[in-house]
Amino acid sequence: MLPHLDAAFNYARWLTRNDAEAEDVVQDACLRAMRYFSSLRDDDARAWLFTIVRNTWYNRLARRPGLADAASLATPDEWPDDALDPEERLLQQHTVALVRAALEQLPVDFREVIVLREIEGLSYKDIAAVVCVPIGTVMSRLARGRERLSAVLKLAPMETR
Repeated sequence: MLPHLDAAFNYARWLTRNDAEAEDVVQDACLRAMRYFSSLRDDDARAWLFTIVRNTWYNRLARRPGLADAASLATPDEWPDDALDPEERLLQQHTVALVRAALEQLPVDFREVIVLREIEGLSYKDIAAVVCVPIGTVMSRLARGRERLSAVLKLAPMETR
C-alpha cells in the first residue's frame, strides 16, 4: 500500500479539489485498507487502494452534501524539470496550468477516468474496478472526456496559449 500512497493522494486531490480534504480522505482510506487488508486477493493493490479512496470520498460527500461545492483545488507545487531552460520551463508550466484548468471544467465522471488513465496509468480493467462500471463505460467516458477536454482547450483564450 505504501508505494501507492502518493498516487492515492493525487487521485484524492482530483476528486476533492482540495489538498487538506484529500489528505483526510487518504488517511481514512489507509485506515480502512489496513483494516480490510485480508480482503486483498491477487488483484492490483493500487487499483484496490484507489477504490477505497474513491468510496471514502463519496461516503464523506453523502454525509456532508455542501462539501463538493465548498471544495476548491489548491494549486499544487510545480516540480520544475532542471533539464529545461527557463523559457521552456515557463512554457511547460503554462501548458500544465491550461490542462489542469481544462480538467477542472469537466464533469467528475469524465475527469475521474482521465486522471486514472492518463495521469495514474491504470488499465481500463483497473479503472472499471475502481469506479464500479463496465469496461465499455470506461472507454466511453474516456472518449467523451477527451473530446470535451480538447474542446475546452480549443476555447482557451489565444493570449493564454
